[in-house]
Amino acid sequence: EGKGRKRNSLHDFKKTGELMLIKVNKTLEVKTKLLNTTEQCAKRCSRNKGLSFTCKAFAYDRVTKRCHWLSFNSLTNGVRKKQDHAFDLYEKKDYVRNCIIGKGADYKGTVSVTRSGIQCQAWNSMIPHEH
Repeated sequence: EGKGRKRNSLHDFKKTGELMLIKVNKTLEVKTKLLNTTEQCAKRCSRNKGLSFTCKAFAYDRVTKRCHWLSFNSLTNGVRKKQDHAFDLYEKKDYVRNCIIGKGADYKGTVSVTRSGIQCQAWNSMIPHEH
């Protein structure tokens, strides 16, 4: 990242081409808007700008240039994947990553056991260790 260059928001996302997520659970939220680029979609999702939910992913319709911000991702219960040639799916890496970077303070993944299979301590528990 050179001086004067802006960081590309797409770096925070994992792209899966020709895939859309369909919500089976009706409580999951979606918001759509016409936007010209995936970079604009990513920036809004990263900042949660104008969204009433935490954006975990977005799907970009290349044909209509419409961004679909999602309150869920491919790992969420009540969601199914659908092959669709018009869409590219972008999921926030923080929510689909199965590894912890650094101390794990920002980890939002789904892994809850250690490499050796021991159940992790809940964040709201001070037993067996204090935080």
